[in-house]
Amino acid sequence: MKGIPCLKFEKDRVCGACQLGKQTKSSFKPIKDIISTRPLELIHIDLFRPTKTKSLNGSRYVLVLVDDFSRFTWVCFLKHKDQTFSHFKTFRKRIEKEKGFLILKIRSDRVGEFVNQLFMTYCDEKGIKHEMSCPRTPQQNGVVERKNRTLQEMARTMISEYDLPQYLWAEALNTACYISNRIYLCKNSLKTSLEIYHSRKPNVSYFKIFGCKCFVLNTKDNLGKFDAKAYEAIFVGYSTTSKAYRVFNRSSLTIEESMHVKFEESNVVIENVVEFDSLGEDMEKLFLKDSPIQEEKEEPIGDVQKDEVKDSQPLPKDLRTLQIIPRNSS
Repeated sequence: MKGIPCLKFEKDRVCGACQLGKQTKSSFKPIKDIISTRPLELIHIDLFRPTKTKSLNGSRYVLVLVDDFSRFTWVCFLKHKDQTFSHFKTFRKRIEKEKGFLILKIRSDRVGEFVNQLFMTYCDEKGIKHEMSCPRTPQQNGVVERKNRTLQEMARTMISEYDLPQYLWAEALNTACYISNRIYLCKNSLKTSLEIYHSRKPNVSYFKIFGCKCFVLNTKDNLGKFDAKAYEAIFVGYSTTSKAYRVFNRSSLTIEESMHVKFEESNVVIENVVEFDSLGEDMEKLFLKDSPIQEEKEEPIGDVQKDEVKDSQPLPKDLRTLQIIPRNSS
């Protein structure tokens, strides 16, 4: 080729014009080894973005906490994201007494729920080092970000299996967290997260299919001699405070806990498990009525601001439920 001038190029020289036109994000290499040496040495924390549909107890946000050493996971359900600070304080007190260790470090992304004066002052007082990812770089908080995705995908699949209403998402997510702690093997180990964290092998013989139809023995009503001894319900999880199952009572629209449960775990999907017609014509109108639920106004903590999100599937007005407790024990 003729007419090309002889140019001299310097090796490893940064071309400003090329960077302005073609620069890309830096790559993030996966961490192959666990960087902590004991439980609670490092806790990864993150907050779900708000969901479009409220849960049974009115929650929209989920605070996810992952122990770096064992990958044991906890979830806390919040109605507003400015409750993050109070839930973290409660979690720290309970978990440190449970294990006898102190939390040394926490790692979060750089958002208002974790970067505010109250949160920073509290960490300084308790001697907790707060590590934060760079702005708009969630990859540096990848442990809990991946756990978020895993829990959401598990919950979405569990809800879709029996075509359950979306307001049961918190129960599905809680059960997904409970299961993942007992079945997933920790990195570079043949032990589950629960086995590493609690030093004992988990028992999964009592696991049931989420969303399946079940029959609960009626022990609370004064029954007649020929009244039905049980009622239909939907299995939605496991109790953390007693040896019992959590079921959704379709007649009273409440979450109940009972040990006297018989399950129908067939491979055939039962289409009418949560059919609106079975709840009565009046309740069907309440489900389908497009009336947004009014949010209770609260003052934000520190620099935290609230998000305004409309309900895509409002709850019936008569809906009553027990408080959902985060998974924290075997």
